[in-house]
Amino acid sequence: MKIALIGAGGKMGVRLSLNLKGSSYDVAHVEVSEGGRERLKAAVGADCVPQAEALKDADAVILAVPDTMIGKVSTGLVDDLAPGTIVVILDAAAPAAGHLPERSDITYFVTHPCHPPIFNDETDPAAKRDFFGGVAARQAIVSALMQGPEEHFALGEGIAKTIFQPILRSHRVTVEQMAMLEPGLSETVCATLLVAMKDAMDEVVRRGVDKVAARDFLLGHMNILGAVIMEEVDGVFSDACNKAIENGYPRILRDDWLGLFEPDEIADSIRRIT
Repeated sequence: MKIALIGAGGKMGVRLSLNLKGSSYDVAHVEVSEGGRERLKAAVGADCVPQAEALKDADAVILAVPDTMIGKVSTGLVDDLAPGTIVVILDAAAPAAGHLPERSDITYFVTHPCHPPIFNDETDPAAKRDFFGGVAARQAIVSALMQGPEEHFALGEGIAKTIFQPILRSHRVTVEQMAMLEPGLSETVCATLLVAMKDAMDEVVRRGVDKVAARDFLLGHMNILGAVIMEEVDGVFSDACNKAIENGYPRILRDDWLGLFEPDEIADSIRRIT
């Protein structure tokens, strides 16, 4: 398959290019900025080509561009795609927001990495420090066939497994479900609560606790508490811990906070992001 990689010199584009290098895919790299072209050449040894040349006879097009640019970039190239072309989008936000141009004879395939899990069995030092994924640590991915023939899911998944390798698991979801996972679960909830935990750590430091001690205490408890809550280990909390959760939950979280996952709230969040 020939793949046109749009945005090949950006941060994500270079990551994908490194994993596509040496694969069975014929990759045509497209990058508009001189700095990006130089970055790609230095990292991968690949030269860029004009977009029209990359799109000619392309079986698939990967849009490695920011969410806010997906609509503009896709609209600028959709008329140059042959029927049956698979367009790969790396996040559900723009597709869910309706920013993809309408064209019924091409495929829209959406995929996103889960990133390496906190609980894993990686032993290689490089894998243990690969927090983002796509380098040395195995990670799961989620993918959705937004439109197109069923047989294109396997083709899109093959591309996703290559660009996000090494792969732990591959999950099939819908675009709507992917939007619940991100921004809903991963950013609106998880990232927000992690920021709150960092704020709480900073507050106890402000109140006199040594910063290294506070960080060691918090990260260690995140590890064991997370292992129990996420059923990584068979364990239970102490009565005192359960009472602290019972008292802390209504103090920290609003009664209606799970409403964040209502379709209209997810849609509003995506509109703000894109």
